[in-house]
Formats: sequence, structure tokens, C-alpha cells
Amino acid sequence: MTVLMNWAYCTNGFRDHPLDQTLEVLADLGYTGAAVSLDHGHLMPGASPAEVGRIAALAERLGLALAVETGGRYTLDPRRKHFPTLLHDEAEARVRFLRGAMRTAADLGAPVVHLWSGIRPPEVPEQEAWDRLVRQCERLLSEADEAGVTLGFEPEPGMLVADLAGYERLRDLLGGHPRFGLTLDIGHCRCLEPYDVTECVERALPHLVHVQIEDMRRGVHEHLEFGEGEIDFPPVLAALDGFGGLVAVELARHSHAAPDVARRSIEFLRRAHDLAGAGRSRR
Repeated sequence: MTVLMNWAYCTNGFRDHPLDQTLEVLADLGYTGAAVSLDHGHLMPGASPAEVGRIAALAERLGLALAVETGGRYTLDPRRKHFPTLLHDEAEARVRFLRGAMRTAADLGAPVVHLWSGIRPPEVPEQEAWDRLVRQCERLLSEADEAGVTLGFEPEPGMLVADLAGYERLRDLLGGHPRFGLTLDIGHCRCLEPYDVTECVERALPHLVHVQIEDMRRGVHEHLEFGEGEIDFPPVLAALDGFGGLVAVELARHSHAAPDVARRSIEFLRRAHDLAGAGRSRR
């Protein structure tokens, strides 16, 4: 029996659409989820309860499961991308943002909040950066317990925690906290992991709570439409078989053609998933 995937789309790829229109387009295309990127122009922590409730009700009516993503480029500083991170002296602003994201997620009925480490500031020694990250994650996990959400930590190329080994190190330093899950970006696996993408998925599965998916090439951190990179997707989707969370297309630089890109993406993923199922049935 073929298990259906929860195909979702990251709303950072719909920057030219209001959030409610974004959700309606995704539902019309057949997506069953949306990864809501908290950012300017969509929904931000601190939005009124009425607005959050309206989006939650709309998603429920459209049959869309939600996750919350927090990777907006200039959400906290209009001049410095991703500033501050959990590694900066000014990390408290990021902590407040993530705490607000968790409360927003709880109000939306979204079980997962995505986050990442950030790039190590050059003036911060590596061990101090790790110490800072552990301290801040411990604080955030206390909030996650209160909010009833799970953190989905994403290894990101170029950041302090760049790969699966880095995530596993951080998880161990946090004592294997049950609310410290993993966001796996499939493209990143091809970009920099020393393993085959399918092996990465299998390694990630025990802690996996959220998936981002797109095509990518080895050594180049550029999110590509499916078919424009080097990933063989049917085996990857076969390895994800049984994962119950969202598998969310992340093409943040494609907003200029968002509806068409989202349509092509779900059509590609459905075909690849059918091929994955056909491959399993022959074994």
C-alpha cells in the first residue's frame, strides 16, 4: 500500500500574496499543509488573537495542516540578514521572537516550530558559540514544554550547526530532550552531507519532525525547482515513507511565479512518489 505524503509549501515562496490567498492557492493545488514563515507581510509573532484565529480557522476549513518556520531574512533587523541569531551578544531579540513563534504556533494548532543556529560571529570563539547555543536552546525548550510544541532544528550550510553530525552533537548536549526534533532539508543533504541523500533521510528519521524539500547541486547552496538539480527523488521519497509530518517545498526566491512553481512542484512530487511506490512493489 502506498502511504500518502503530507505535501506542503513554505509560504516564504509566496511573498507577493497575502497569507490567506496563499493558503487558498495551495489548497486548490492539492497541498495538504503549509509551512507558515513568520515574516513581514504575512504573520508575525504578536499578531492579534483575532488575526491568528482567522488564519487557524481558514487553514482548518481548507484542510491544511500547519507548521511554523522562522527563517525570514530581515524579520528583526532591516539592514542585517538573520541578525541577531542565538549566537550574538544581542541574542535576546531572537529568543523573544522564537518564544512568540511558539505561542503563535500553539494558537494556530501547528505542532512544530522550525529554527536554526545562525552563522558564528567572527569575534565569538567556536566553543563559546556552542555554549551560547546550548544555553539558549535550553531556555527555548522550557518554553516549548509550556506551549506544547516541538522545536524542529535545521542544520543549515554555512551556519554553526551545518549538518546532521552537528545536530546530533547539539541534541546530545541538550540531553536528548524529547521536544528537540530535527528539520531536514533534502537539498542540503545533496549540497554538503558526506552521505547519499537517502542515507541522510534514514539517519534523520528517529528525530525527524519537519521536512523541507527542493532540488540542489553538490557544493552549491541554491534552492532549485525539481529537475534542475542532481537529486534522484523516488528513492528519497521511498525512504520518507511513513513519515507523518509535513514535507514542505522551500523555494523562497520563486515568489515572482509562485502559483506556477507550486503547481509544477506538487505535480513533480506526485510523479516521483508514484515511482517510489512502484519501486517498492517490485521488491
